[in-house]
Amino acid sequence: MTSVPQVLASPVRPSVERLALPPLVALSVGHFLVMLDVTVVNVAGPGVRASLGLGAAGLQWVVDGYSTVFAGLLLLGGGLGDRFGHRRLYLAGLGLFAVASAGCAAAPSGAVLVGARFGQGAGAALLVPASFALLRAAYPDGALRARAVGVWGLVSAVAFGAGPAVGGLLVAGLGWRWVFWVNLPVAALGAALTCRHVRPSAAGRPGVSEQPGASGGPGVSAGTGIPGTAGCLGTAGRLGTAGCPGTAGCPGRVGQVGAAG
Repeated sequence: MTSVPQVLASPVRPSVERLALPPLVALSVGHFLVMLDVTVVNVAGPGVRASLGLGAAGLQWVVDGYSTVFAGLLLLGGGLGDRFGHRRLYLAGLGLFAVASAGCAAAPSGAVLVGARFGQGAGAALLVPASFALLRAAYPDGALRARAVGVWGLVSAVAFGAGPAVGGLLVAGLGWRWVFWVNLPVAALGAALTCRHVRPSAAGRPGVSEQPGASGGPGVSAGTGIPGTAGCLGTAGRLGTAGCPGTAGCPGRVGQVGAAG
């Protein structure tokens, strides 16, 4: 009886593609600045009060005016990115954020400081949704994209928690104005890395999500660039109808809640 030789094939292990860091670093720099400036000014209040003579209400506007404008314009920023291209909006947001930071640092009065903080919020509303949309485009593979988004979110958490410590060191060593001056070189670094390592995205039609449901995952909500069901957030800022996620991943509960179905 003739024996048939059996070929023992060793199990083939799928190669794990490495995460390309330059695009992730470039897009995380702007996100880091945005989240850092939410909390970094909390320890600068006494210095601002002594220098500009702001009262309690004025200091409250310095702290919260930034976050208010940021949240209020976030949907608009995402819609502009869909229309004009996300890299263009990301760079524009970084530029506006840097200019507004210089205005904060050189503010001769409380009113100018509050107005410049509003400008920072507007810049943040442009760059954050564009950053997320560019991140998705830079990593088309689902596994790599998940890792990149995880790092991107971790950067946000670290920046938010490190704000008071960074602000305390700057205020104690250089003065409260350096809480804002430090944003300029970081923003310039982010812009240079973006121009070098991040490819521009094609401008799409408003209200149409970019890569809806790619790789079996949720699409980018049109008008925001924030993860969610494709088409959940339209350009009018309304939460869509059946199948839309809850508040997780969506910027506040801005807009009108659609009918559950």
